[in-house]
Amino acid sequence: MIPYARPDLGADDIQAVLQVLRTEWLTQGPLQAQFEDAIARYCGVQYAVAVSSGTAALHLAYLALGLGPGQKAWTSPITFVATANAALHCGAAVGFVDIDPRTYNLSPAALKRELEAHPNDGPAIVIPVHFGGQSCDMEEISRLTRPRGIAVVEDASHAMGGTYQERPIGCCQWSDAAILSFHAVKIITTGEGGMILTNRADLYESLIRLRTHGITRQDDLFQQPSHGPWYYEQIDLGFNYRLTDIQAALGLSQVSQLTKFLARRCEIAAAYDEAFAELPLIRPWRDPKVSSSWHLYVIQLVLDRIKKSHRQTFEELREAGIGVNLHYIPVHLQPFYRNLGFKPGDFPQAEKYYRGAITLPIFSRMTQDELNFVIAQVRKVLLR
Repeated sequence: MIPYARPDLGADDIQAVLQVLRTEWLTQGPLQAQFEDAIARYCGVQYAVAVSSGTAALHLAYLALGLGPGQKAWTSPITFVATANAALHCGAAVGFVDIDPRTYNLSPAALKRELEAHPNDGPAIVIPVHFGGQSCDMEEISRLTRPRGIAVVEDASHAMGGTYQERPIGCCQWSDAAILSFHAVKIITTGEGGMILTNRADLYESLIRLRTHGITRQDDLFQQPSHGPWYYEQIDLGFNYRLTDIQAALGLSQVSQLTKFLARRCEIAAAYDEAFAELPLIRPWRDPKVSSSWHLYVIQLVLDRIKKSHRQTFEELREAGIGVNLHYIPVHLQPFYRNLGFKPGDFPQAEKYYRGAITLPIFSRMTQDELNFVIAQVRKVLLR
């Protein structure tokens, strides 16, 4: 079975981790800061805060922006549930904005309609999700949100290494913060891990406290006189969301290979585009303003031309040895969110997408033989 994703780990990655294991710094060591610096430089931001997962990054970004009870966060229904769940963990309410049928990203046109329909009870935060590695239209989203005082957090979990308007995704030119994920199937990995990116010093100061139990050792923030060199104060209710030096070592090694990883993903996407041009499916649309990181390659079946169901096609591909997947079931259709009042029909473009989407394998260690096999099997299943 060829999986839809596989981490790209080599001898250098293993050696980097082993070197940490031979030191006395396993948790809060120097490599975390080095990893943060490397990501900040790559993405062109002032500050980067490493945390234990992409979900932790979302949670802390929302909290640092003051999201809480009585407020709302809006995001796309086509995302992993964590994007919405993290807002609920802040005590806020969640709303959704339908997707653009070409990009599968949050639709600026739909966002405009929703904002106009809620002039007095709109969101405190909007979270555009760069689905599959392709950036949302951040300039337009910023144009709609900034005059209204709405914060923007980019969920760039899929998009490390991509660009928008020739700027790195995550540069925060059009947002208050962006988050990355380093889960095992992402562009680079630390096993589990995440990062919050921002150009705002106030958010950075809040994030580094929230990451470590709300504790500070900065004497200018103390509320009482210091008792001595050992002194610290807890001034926020924070969390243990730290990244270990073991993970940071792996992340640093992975970042050094990012260009190679991205190049191979682009090659695979281009091969799929060419091979599937005449098949009864819709290939991912390529926005001319965007260079995708190709975390996912999602096809849309044209069901009235293949004369078999979505499920049948999916199962036949699995039976053929291709570990296809589906990203994602619309969040508002999950039982938990239906219990909050969401229902089928609320976001028709997201639901239409779900009825025909299939995620094909794409990962940087994919061999040419594996790529050829996937192409052959997709053609066989869709044409028979």
